[in-house]
Amino acid sequence: MKTITTVVMLAGIILLTPLAGNAEAPKKIYRIGALNGSTPAQAAHMFQAFREGLREHGFVEGENLTIEYRWAEGKLERLPGFADELVNLNVDVIFAPPTPSAVAARNATKTIPIVFALAADPVGNGLVESLARPGGNATGLSTVNVELGAKRLELLKEAFPKISRVAVLHNPTDTSNQLQLKTSLEAAKVLGVTLVPIGIQRREDLESAFATVTKGHADAIFVMENPLNFTIRKPLVSLVQRARLPAIYALREFVDDGGLMAYAVSTPDQFRRAAVYVAKILKGARPADLPVEQPTRVDFVINLKAAKAEGHVIPQSLLLRADEVIR
Repeated sequence: MKTITTVVMLAGIILLTPLAGNAEAPKKIYRIGALNGSTPAQAAHMFQAFREGLREHGFVEGENLTIEYRWAEGKLERLPGFADELVNLNVDVIFAPPTPSAVAARNATKTIPIVFALAADPVGNGLVESLARPGGNATGLSTVNVELGAKRLELLKEAFPKISRVAVLHNPTDTSNQLQLKTSLEAAKVLGVTLVPIGIQRREDLESAFATVTKGHADAIFVMENPLNFTIRKPLVSLVQRARLPAIYALREFVDDGGLMAYAVSTPDQFRRAAVYVAKILKGARPADLPVEQPTRVDFVINLKAAKAEGHVIPQSLLLRADEVIR
């Protein structure tokens, strides 16, 4: 009887041993830190594109991926503290879309990989050594917004040839805005217009900024892209409409909220493409070896509804050149 029992026990052990050996190892859960200058609601469509891009490459939030979100809500001074928090969490990658977020992340760590999606001038802002060879721990996608500032002024002047003074709404603490302002001032000389730079650093500065627009006798407005302007875009567009001044914006979202014109890259497209960089890094690639990608398409969008409501007439030649006309 003892012999039979022993044989049965040994057989059981033999049968169980392969099961233990074939047991699946627990899946690695990757952690991404998302450092953004806006708010969850206003950037929802962009982060949806980002998550979809990650899913397409095998990384699914809630399955093998967690995302630690940090939202500055337009207050750039909060970004360094949030960047430190993400570094202390030892995330696998920091996704820092706009320039101020990327700069804050770069100042916080030289080892954790950083991916940006909306960097205006990655080289000029010290994020990478060169576009082809980033050389450090950061890479991603540029918006070439510094170069596009001149084109936006050109389109504004073409649409409204009589304008002579353009108010430029920018954030003086945003280095990408300062670089863009410099190139825009050079373009303005060629176009025969005078720029009136007006700094907005807080939401509370908005009303006084428009008082300055009036005092400065501006007859058009150029709104630069930065996390604060993006966060307050609805009240900002509303004030532009009230002033009944022609305006061009650096992001499409302003036109969706009633703005007149925009010459800009697609932010959801940039976020989706940035997910490819994050996926490659999670699979072992080094940021230093991933060249910075520049946009291949910039869309010119005109809101004809806004033009009619504000009493502006857009030349037919410009309407024909627009990539999209909202009627």
